[in-house]
Amino acid sequence: MEWEAPAIVLDVRPFGEGDAVATVMTEAHGAHRGLARGGSSRARAAVWQPGNLVQVRWVGRLADQLGSLSAELVHPVAALAMDDALALAMLRAACAVAEGALPEREACPRAFSGLLRLLARLPLGAPLLADLIRWEAALLADLGYGLDLAPSGNAPLAWVSPRTGRAVTDALAGEWRARLFRLPPLLIGDDPGAPADWRDGLKLTGHFLARDAFGLRHRPLPAARLALYDRVAADAAESKEPHG
Repeated sequence: MEWEAPAIVLDVRPFGEGDAVATVMTEAHGAHRGLARGGSSRARAAVWQPGNLVQVRWVGRLADQLGSLSAELVHPVAALAMDDALALAMLRAACAVAEGALPEREACPRAFSGLLRLLARLPLGAPLLADLIRWEAALLADLGYGLDLAPSGNAPLAWVSPRTGRAVTDALAGEWRARLFRLPPLLIGDDPGAPADWRDGLKLTGHFLARDAFGLRHRPLPAARLALYDRVAADAAESKEPHG
């Protein structure tokens, strides 16, 4: 059996002498692992970098086998992000979340197209954090853990329950406000947000990713995702935004 498709490299782990076990993501095949011959060798390592866009070919005797992956580089996203620490942190976080949260070998067209758009726009830097947060929220929805951001009346939604994922207005939050997550406007509109919004958005989606997408599979939230939040939270503190 075999297939060929455009793919995003999500994860690469050395295996044996110069080989690697790679996880790629395609529109039709979802997160898919395979043995990349020479994947950790000097000649091929530049191709097999998380975030790179590649044309990949998978071959296996049976559909449920690990199989073999070969790839040709289409766009060196990882190399282009190396000179921008925030862009690199976003790339690593998004790839790690996709690799850990997506069920293997299940089609994920919305998650794939959303991540593809993110990677193509990484040079935009900090403003892209809003799109990353929206992508995580959409991923949660695709996995069956979506936030409930449906309006309730004319008042704007302001807070989200950490238990149910349902958003409420400031008035309805009442005395429970301190126990809720702040809902940044970027999750209910096209607002690009500010440092405090990016921090609060990552905190919100991170909670549900950790509890549902990763927790139910007995896996921790990826270190790269935790590191991105810490970086953004530090930037928000330095900007002295009023939100907590």
